[in-house]
Amino acid sequence: MLENKEKEFIKLILVAYKAEQTESYKTFVGKKRDRVVAVGPINFPVSSQFINEVLEECVINQITKVDILGFDYEMGLDTSKAHEYGIDIQLKVIPREVFDKKAVEKGQVKFYDVAFIEVKPVVKGKGNTKEVSIELADFSVFYNQDDSGEIVEALRPGGSKVVVKDGQVVKISKDKKTEVVTEEILTKKWSDWIDYWAVDFDFSSRKEIIKKINQKGEEIEEWTGDYIFDNEWQSFRTKKDRNLELTSATKEMPKGNHKVAVKVVDIFGNDTTKVIEVKI
Repeated sequence: MLENKEKEFIKLILVAYKAEQTESYKTFVGKKRDRVVAVGPINFPVSSQFINEVLEECVINQITKVDILGFDYEMGLDTSKAHEYGIDIQLKVIPREVFDKKAVEKGQVKFYDVAFIEVKPVVKGKGNTKEVSIELADFSVFYNQDDSGEIVEALRPGGSKVVVKDGQVVKISKDKKTEVVTEEILTKKWSDWIDYWAVDFDFSSRKEIIKKINQKGEEIEEWTGDYIFDNEWQSFRTKKDRNLELTSATKEMPKGNHKVAVKVVDIFGNDTTKVIEVKI
């Protein structure tokens, strides 16, 4: 029953992605032009293990282009093997609209790329304990939307609407008297996409534990393999202050290897997390 439901979900997702269904592979469920398509778990984030399974099948079948579609992606996802194998891998987020049959039929469902974060650790001081700060160096994400021409037609004189056009956030306004339409790009630099970002300087300190029932009917605790993000520092925009700090405050850290997590929430409320290793 559950397997049939999952197959229906995958079929729906492939139709929305405008891909053809395939059944001759283990991890690939579809094909779109010259790229194979894999769909991540329905109830869990796409993991590094799932990506590695996809890459292994790419190598076996000499496939060099693959799209992975997922509702969510685990924190600290590692895709470095794709570069080593010479595979072009694209991670796409499945939008909620995929369950809207009318939107699917009209071809209005848009899949967008998983955001890219670049961060740089800044280490200062001498001795076994040093001061570490994190610099947010780059952030990129791509959203798309239907033709803005329809929005312009529906816009009343004196009205305005914020839309996504050609991967940029644009404010479209219609003059009250002349009805002349003007466009203002709101995302002029990469940091304009960010609403909020935070740092966990010791990401691997708290394991994510869930409770489950084993075969004996006993309640047990199990580690999910992931960690809980602790917000130790953050910078966010407010209505009055639109400025955003791009370098975090410093934190004293002892000698050794540390996993630092950086979480970025974009202006549409979607969050992306990157985990880096800092050696002191």
